[in-house]
Amino acid sequence: MAMRPVFSHPARHHVAVLARQMTLPIELGIVHQVFGQARAGASADGKPLYEVVTCALRAGAVRTDGDFTVNVAHGPEALAEADTVIVLSSYDDYEQQDPTLSAPLAGAFARIRPGARVASICTGAFVLASTGLLDGRLATTHWRFADRFARLFPQVELDANVLYADGGDVLTSAGCAAGIDLCLHMIRRDFGMAVANDVARRTVVPPHREGGQAQYVRHPVPEPSSPSTAAAREWALRRLGEPVTLAQMAAKEAMSVRTFTRRFRDEVGTTPMTWLTQQRVERARELLEESDLPVDQVAEQAGLGTAANLRKHFHAAVGTSPGAYRAAFRELDAAV
Repeated sequence: MAMRPVFSHPARHHVAVLARQMTLPIELGIVHQVFGQARAGASADGKPLYEVVTCALRAGAVRTDGDFTVNVAHGPEALAEADTVIVLSSYDDYEQQDPTLSAPLAGAFARIRPGARVASICTGAFVLASTGLLDGRLATTHWRFADRFARLFPQVELDANVLYADGGDVLTSAGCAAGIDLCLHMIRRDFGMAVANDVARRTVVPPHREGGQAQYVRHPVPEPSSPSTAAAREWALRRLGEPVTLAQMAAKEAMSVRTFTRRFRDEVGTTPMTWLTQQRVERARELLEESDLPVDQVAEQAGLGTAANLRKHFHAAVGTSPGAYRAAFRELDAAV
């Protein structure tokens, strides 16, 4: 008798979440919540764009790091049907000392079809590295376990200072909260800015944090008596299409440029002008998705000046040209 398909909606993007013993339930919830909110047309009544199932190395009870278990209906067979496989972390990763892949995990990964996208949250990167998928690639994991990761997997180009690393078909993220950023990033790649922003609004999280943003920011929430750069950021976001200088932003907070730059880096994890360029690229993405403006006008309205400057920054951030991005998004939009 033929095995019943794990996924029930063939037209949707299939996501299989691999939960191992001593999993962190918050990570499982993140994946289901974020991908489960994605709707065609970025509206509540649009059709779901993803179908997400949880699987384990063996169907049944999976222990968590809390005082309860999760009953997982699917075994590793679900991996064979997935377009995207996401490997969650496990409490056991924290003590891992062996760089080789266990036989059950090796068997599970052998089921993943060629061309499927594979991602990890937190120390799930240890599993990906053990398979060899990260050899020679840029990757990240939780900063607390970065030294052990580097010792076990010297062949991986580890960057423990970023939220997530996008290697195309293999992606890794830092701690569990960075899993939200990674999932939104994948939705943005799959279905565009409008869908990802809608998911972020429903989930009540920031719509976009760059993967290169620092994992550990010294003062993410200023103390009530401490000066903040939030007003300057809001002011700059309302003027992306206008010239904005570092001195102007500092003046909005009544700080010297030096003090403002230091405080901005402490709060945001990057420099003011790098952040401003990131916001302008995001604005350009929105305009490319939502309008028919020529590329030179997109560059002007996004504050990047010329089409050449837009192409330079867009390619660095997105990995493609503005024209190719618009064409790919239009094809995708028509398909869904």
